[in-house]
Amino acid sequence: MEEEYDILRESVKSFSEKEIMPVSRKIDHDDYFPREIFKKMGSLGYLGITIPEEYGGSGSDYISQAIIEEEISYASGSLGLSYGAHSNLCLDNLYRNGSEYIRENYVPKLCSGDNIGSLGMTEPSSGSDALSMKTNAVKDGDNYVINGSKTFITNAPYADQFLTYARTGDNYTAFLILSDDEGFSRGKRFEKLGMRGSPTGEIYFNNIRIKSDRIVGGLNSGKKVLLSGLNMERAVLSFNAIGIARRAFDLAIEYSIERNQFGKPIHEFELIQEKLAYMYTKFESSRLFALEALKRVNNDKMDALDAAAAILYASESSEYIAREALQIFGGYGYIKDFEIERVFRDSILLTIGAGTNEIRKKVISESLIKKYKK
Repeated sequence: MEEEYDILRESVKSFSEKEIMPVSRKIDHDDYFPREIFKKMGSLGYLGITIPEEYGGSGSDYISQAIIEEEISYASGSLGLSYGAHSNLCLDNLYRNGSEYIRENYVPKLCSGDNIGSLGMTEPSSGSDALSMKTNAVKDGDNYVINGSKTFITNAPYADQFLTYARTGDNYTAFLILSDDEGFSRGKRFEKLGMRGSPTGEIYFNNIRIKSDRIVGGLNSGKKVLLSGLNMERAVLSFNAIGIARRAFDLAIEYSIERNQFGKPIHEFELIQEKLAYMYTKFESSRLFALEALKRVNNDKMDALDAAAAILYASESSEYIAREALQIFGGYGYIKDFEIERVFRDSILLTIGAGTNEIRKKVISESLIKKYKK
């Protein structure tokens, strides 16, 4: 498999250099979502990388998905985020938990990029406390009538399919909602500090009527569906942070070689050397940690402890590396003409999005106590 992973990495790297790098500044500056690039990613098999070929995917694994996540994020952190939300949070979860009807009718369009996917979980009053959601679904004959709203939803302004959670009485159920369902509407698109070009917004459900064939994972099984994908989501999205960190590190190295002060390149100064040493160590250790977590996913051995710890360390390392890189650039790092300014802003999101680091620390500590109490 190692040779296959190397071939895939080179393929995605070449694609990113050709298609994404030239527009990465535009993506950020104009808050531009390159849907045409997304479609090309589908035609190359990147979007449905974990989905069997019979449903339009590539039939590979989560390590392959992480490789794609890292290489896209190296070129554009925001496009990497949208890729993760589509490919892992929505598509992979939909395939794993969806019925044969859903797999046949809705998964292929997500694999090809004809449709864009999104995960609808966060609400105005329920972020980290996801199970306090107020969106509800009430059975009415052969249909379920859904009312409520979601916010901070990645890809929401453009998505065609939403894996959405709603209360069904005292339980929770996952539904597949389509953007052309009657009663669906999009709300505000948010202007963000970083990850611009990865569209984030609100969606509203006003008496949307959905048949039971669009229930994902079974009635009242929403909590199980949510938790089934959470560990993999955390591990894969670690590579969004890792790709951003790698870009920041490369920019810092290049600048330290080119920039001269006091008659010599700044990499010869010990304080710069210390920064580079710590940046490299944090990058490599976070990448190895996340990769080990993913290997456990492939072997069905990963638990919440591995996943939460991997993304906690990767996200903190990414922000640290980007911050130190900006410091190496000095005043130029604070100017929008230099890429490191964008990379630094993008690095902050993964400490907040997909669950805050405070929640991840809670998950880690609780998992440790549970493990050692046995």
